[in-house]
Amino acid sequence: MLIRVFVLLVSVALHEFGHAFVANALGDDTPRREGRVTLNPIAHADPIGTLLLPLLGGLYSAAGGGIGGFGWGKPVNWNPARINRKWKMSTAKILVSIAGPSMNLLLGSVIMIVSAVLVGKHVIPVTGDAFKVLYFAGVTNFVLFFFNLIPAPPLDGGHVAGELMPYKHRASYDAYAKYGPFVVMAVAMIPQISRIFTIPAQFCAEHVYKLSAYLF
Repeated sequence: MLIRVFVLLVSVALHEFGHAFVANALGDDTPRREGRVTLNPIAHADPIGTLLLPLLGGLYSAAGGGIGGFGWGKPVNWNPARINRKWKMSTAKILVSIAGPSMNLLLGSVIMIVSAVLVGKHVIPVTGDAFKVLYFAGVTNFVLFFFNLIPAPPLDGGHVAGELMPYKHRASYDAYAKYGPFVVMAVAMIPQISRIFTIPAQFCAEHVYKLSAYLF
């Protein structure tokens, strides 16, 4: 359970840092003024989403209830109206939205590459606990990447979909967006539906590791 919380804490911190960094880079200093342009996990932690739910998920898993649990970090506040004028507001919103999942994709890939190198250099055994923790951390970040791409507000994919939606369909999307949180809960909590992001996450983690092992 502690490993689950630690991995999620670091992964969520990097995710939220991505949002804050890009928003700040595009001209809005709100995240910097609020202390969010930092890799300090505490600045991005949510007591319920980053600590309590992962602990409950660990208990659920230990009781035989499957992988169980999900979480989130403290949302980054930013003001699109403060973005540098050379950027279109819709473009800025998309860039800030995809920055978070992109950081998880980067971290997951780095972890799998490092794991392959450590195993290949005989620093850690592939059957050891250290490898299991690294592999779990890598898969977790790929899960966060694919999960956040789901086109349902308040997920990042929902924000991107809203900005890309043609104007004539905007009203229909806004009506759908009201039910976005229920869609997110269904996708996260129903195992049969959650496969839409857990299966590609496992696939990516496994193949990034295999490719890294082959190269190194």
